Amino acid sequence: MARRKIYKKHDLATLADLTHGQKAKVVKLNTIDKALRRRLLDMGITEGVQIKIKRIAPLGDPYDIELRGYELCLRKKDLSLIDVEVIS
Repeated sequence: MARRKIYKKHDLATLADLTHGQKAKVVKLNTIDKALRRRLLDMGITEGVQIKIKRIAPLGDPYDIELRGYELCLRKKDLSLIDVEVIS
């Protein structure tokens, strides 16, 4: 079984790489699909926004994230398209 890398403060990763309780700041959305990009932006996932991983489902998908005072539930596949800088 492969070990999961632990990301520390100021590391660059994707949102899907973080673990429960970690916080990060969005650096870039890496999606070519314009509809998905628009959907993520409409949900408030913009550059510079801080996101906290609230919960991860038992099988690792989906993730509950908190941003701007509300929570979202997103697929791991979509979170892997969001580049972030780890805050804590």
